[in-house]
Amino acid sequence: MNDKKNITTNTYCDDTTGHIDTVSYGKGILEEQIGALTRVASSLDDSFAHAVSVLLHRQPGARIVVSGMGKAGFVGMKFSATLASVGCPSFFLHPADAIHGDLGRLHPEDITILFSHSGETDEINRLLPRIKSFGAKTIAITASASSTLGAHSDIVIAIGKISEAGPLQLAPTTSTTVMLALSDALAMTLLRQKGFSKEEYARFHPGGDLGRSLMLISEVMRANDELCIVKESESTKDTLQAITQTKGRPGGAAVVDATGSLVGVFTDGDLRRHLEAGVAFLSKPIGEVCSRSPISLPSNHLAQEACRIIQEREIDQLFITNERNEPVGMVDIQDLLAIGMIRP
Repeated sequence: MNDKKNITTNTYCDDTTGHIDTVSYGKGILEEQIGALTRVASSLDDSFAHAVSVLLHRQPGARIVVSGMGKAGFVGMKFSATLASVGCPSFFLHPADAIHGDLGRLHPEDITILFSHSGETDEINRLLPRIKSFGAKTIAITASASSTLGAHSDIVIAIGKISEAGPLQLAPTTSTTVMLALSDALAMTLLRQKGFSKEEYARFHPGGDLGRSLMLISEVMRANDELCIVKESESTKDTLQAITQTKGRPGGAAVVDATGSLVGVFTDGDLRRHLEAGVAFLSKPIGEVCSRSPISLPSNHLAQEACRIIQEREIDQLFITNERNEPVGMVDIQDLLAIGMIRP
């Protein structure tokens, strides 16, 4: 597989100055790496499918443990993080740390994936027999199945001997590009085989735009002791006291009838409007002064729908109900601002 284009001589040099054409040289590096990726893609075989199957059908509770040394280790860290982001429990085990106590993190049912281009990395090969002693399966991503790592692993995804790009051809460049792309192919194929949905992806990315867009109202609403619920027969004065005593200062109360069904809401806005006519309303039942027929949403709707209603109606709170129209939560505009679902 070592048929790389020679870009270390004067292929891209100015014949009169001996200086390289910088842009052409950079293009040559990229073309060399593209060529290596193409060769590895064309040589991919059943070992890749076997690795995906083992990862897909691992035992309940099994983790995917990734290890590699140096630049290959950085590729392994990225791979482990990608796996975790698509719902596959994974962690990176540094080979040096492993033989100084971190092997205690390994379980027999775990699956290990070891990165080493040469397959002769001392730290990895010292780690390998310890992993085998635990009974954990090993998948090697390396140049050759006949290398030390390849010969002692359960599954070998061989990428072939790859020449590194650059003048010295020593620093890991093309080999790490190939390992990174191959690990992405493993992760994405595993994701596809699992049938991983956008909703599941959002569970692991609650801070991202996709996560926020797919959050349910039940994930952002205030509930339980942060929710103020009063009966319509209670006085307005007692309702104000109940709002004040509710955890989180909700700024509003859900008003319910004798069956517990939501019939109205009383908010800071309602209080200000009634105060303009005096304080006599404080002794009236809250059912007479609250806003009747309130807008509400079921708890199984997306939080984005609550955002839309709050913004369109220019309100600060929106109450959430269950299938019996009983209030079970409240969405406050301040909470939506805090998590970035509404921009200030």
